[in-house]
Amino acid sequence: MRGELPAEVPAQPGARKPDPVLVIDSITRSFGGVRAVDVTHLEFQRGWITGLIGPNGAGKTTLFNLLTGFDRPDTGHWTFDGMPLSRLAPHQVARRGVVRTFQLTKALAKLTVLDNMRLATPKQTGERFFGALLGTWGRQEQANTRKAMELLTRFQLDSKADDLAGCLSGGQRKLLEMARALMMDPAVVMLDEPMAGVNPALTESLLQHVKSLRDDGMTVVFVEHDMDVIRNISDWVVVMAQGRVIAEGRSEALSSNRAVVDAYLGSHHDQVLEFDADGNPVGQTAKLVAEIESELEAAIERGQDLSA
Repeated sequence: MRGELPAEVPAQPGARKPDPVLVIDSITRSFGGVRAVDVTHLEFQRGWITGLIGPNGAGKTTLFNLLTGFDRPDTGHWTFDGMPLSRLAPHQVARRGVVRTFQLTKALAKLTVLDNMRLATPKQTGERFFGALLGTWGRQEQANTRKAMELLTRFQLDSKADDLAGCLSGGQRKLLEMARALMMDPAVVMLDEPMAGVNPALTESLLQHVKSLRDDGMTVVFVEHDMDVIRNISDWVVVMAQGRVIAEGRSEALSSNRAVVDAYLGSHHDQVLEFDADGNPVGQTAKLVAEIESELEAAIERGQDLSA
């Protein structure tokens, strides 16, 4: 069931949520003079599925990398349930309950599907010297295997348990990553384009699994480009462009938001172009061309990468 939006929560960038699980303040990250992320304030509501959308180069994956410890910000901090995460390594972030998947799956191809699952289990006694020496890890290993098989069954991968992960299809690897993330018993699951490269036969299955995470009480944040997917499963949508949050709200309301339309299609998308017999722009079109050239010159002066 989709989360109900309290009347006091405005549909605007940086909106305060009634029970935020992740809170971000003044986070920035630059690469070679280009500001990839510049988020003043952002909150993710507990128990909701929040879609993070925006054109290519908007900073979505970079934000994911920062929040999960795979990159370091230039400035800013963020918290999970009031606990600071800003300076933690990825494994420390995961142990506190915030796990992620990747757009390009990170399954260990030469391990079996079951071993990929067992490897994700935290606090394994056998990883410690005395635990391994005394042989106290056996019962835990059995429990981990049972849990892994239950999750593989849930994601319809139990028949692949003994296959090498490298033999799975792209969609099955996405399912494996999602199942493996749940071995950590997370509170927040961050999915980076979970539907990318997935054939239509598995897309619906993945959508249902994402919804089931919310139904199990988890908070889900996911990056996605397909607006049909966004409308299907999102309780709330955050829109990024040029590293900034430019809009927040329900998906149905954002489709008519001018800032969102401009971010995807450009601010001049609705102009009618006029040319003379020689192909030269005339009237409003000539003015539009001049404006675009001016915008490009300004972007070049800022050092903005225009190749993306």
